[in-house]
Amino acid sequence: MLSDILIQYQLPITIAIIIIVTIILARVSKRLFKKFIGSKVTEDEDLTNYKFIEHSLSTIIYLVGFSLAIWRIPALEHVAQSMVAGAGILAIAVGFASQQALGNIISGLFIVIYKPYVINDRITLRTDLRGVVEDISLRHTVIRNFENQRIIIPNSVISNEVLINSNFNDSKICRFIDVGISYGSDIDLAKKIIAEEIENHPLNIDVRTPEDIENDTARVFVRVLSLLDSSVMIRGWAWAEDAQSAFLLQCDVTESIKKRFDKEGVVIPFPQRTISYLDNSKPDIPNPN
Repeated sequence: MLSDILIQYQLPITIAIIIIVTIILARVSKRLFKKFIGSKVTEDEDLTNYKFIEHSLSTIIYLVGFSLAIWRIPALEHVAQSMVAGAGILAIAVGFASQQALGNIISGLFIVIYKPYVINDRITLRTDLRGVVEDISLRHTVIRNFENQRIIIPNSVISNEVLINSNFNDSKICRFIDVGISYGSDIDLAKKIIAEEIENHPLNIDVRTPEDIENDTARVFVRVLSLLDSSVMIRGWAWAEDAQSAFLLQCDVTESIKKRFDKEGVVIPFPQRTISYLDNSKPDIPNPN
């Protein structure tokens, strides 16, 4: 009976075996590749090429496996003959249908080759999408934002966007520390406090050249930026090693400057309004004219 069942259902069993083997082979290859990456790649090494190869390998295995499964179906031989008869129309249809998919694959290849960003880079696009590049596949790029959400963008879309890459070539970041003081406050004292708080922070780095150090150039630049309606705007330049350090530096220095200002009598103005009320208790006086 078993042999009869195998003969009767030979085709479905063969197709099922091919599909199962394909899935198992894809998963095993993915695990082996991740194990290889873990043993061969250092923590600081670029993972972009390895990730892209991993996704490409899985895609090839699935394409070959499912193609073999479909090829085993005799009914598709007649379909193939019809497809050959209408090959021209089919080529046009397939071209339009796969245009976006092929565009994503080609864009992914260009991203891997020219590397406008790589895995673990911090990028910003469309002014409101910010995060760390987590993965680059054949179809899309995965960005993890700072709320631990994943932003999935097709490669053909992101390749046409204007990006801000905080890690491209040079990871050092300069943050502007802008503080407004009142017109009655001591400007020199305020500039001195801002410079000291930036320079004394452990995340601040010295970006001066040897010539600047020899010429005794100030490590931190602080300048009066503008004269506003109710305040004098002062800006300090704070340099950090990377974007994450720059964010922490900006937060800490802003807080420490506020505390120093309060302690040493430098006033930060805030909006004030004067409200006057009309006295409606007096009767209206008629106009003699």
